[in-house]
Amino acid sequence: MLRNLVANLVLNERIETTDAKAKELRRVAERLISKARRLGPTAYTPHDTLSLADRSRRTAVSRSISAYIPRFGVRVEAGGALTRIDLVEKVLIELAKRYQARAGGYTRIVKLGPRRGDNAPISLIELVDGPGAQQSESESGVAKAAASPKTATAAEPATPAKAG
Repeated sequence: MLRNLVANLVLNERIETTDAKAKELRRVAERLISKARRLGPTAYTPHDTLSLADRSRRTAVSRSISAYIPRFGVRVEAGGALTRIDLVEKVLIELAKRYQARAGGYTRIVKLGPRRGDNAPISLIELVDGPGAQQSESESGVAKAAASPKTATAAEPATPAKAG
């Protein structure tokens, strides 16, 4: 179950799941990204330009990652087109390059509230600094502004409490 959740997180960069699954998923996903990030520029340098030692290090990390997640994932694009994506290469090239200067904390968990059917707590887990992350930050900023209590000003007196 966790392998498929990590694969979907890498593929879509944000998924909605229960709180408990999201917390476990965070551990696994951050370890995989850290493995790729520790390679440094070797992770995202073209394979044919690497030295023999760097090729072997990259191959070892690639095999370690592919031992945990499936090699390929299929994403449904707009209009129903299917796109096949190499998940291991995405972790090694795209995510390692994106998080090269970040020491950790590659994921963010946002609690969404209870699920309608069984009241299970639902969370959104996403990769930080990704294409979907800026959208959710702006959404959460709007939600925080709407949730913050309005302070009474001199022009707008506070309403008295009901006597009851």
